[in-house]
Amino acid sequence: MKTYTYSEARNRLAEVLDESKRGEVIIRRRRGETFAVVPKSRTRRSPFDVPGVGRGTTRRELLAAIRESRSRRGSSRRAGS
Repeated sequence: MKTYTYSEARNRLAEVLDESKRGEVIIRRRRGETFAVVPKSRTRRSPFDVPGVGRGTTRRELLAAIRESRSRRGSSRRAGS
């Protein structure tokens, strides 16, 4: 972890950003406040990109889980009405 003063970070911003790719970078202000710089993930994922169901789950088990989920959702709607 590398630490920069505010002035250093301002003058060497490209270096700070490159350094953050290798690990967290801390910027410290004169009054002692510290801030972490970490790169944001570039991965743009679809909300429909969900992990798959593990092997070994049968069709019957999947359908039972769906039915159970739907019955709970329907009963909660009726209860709230």
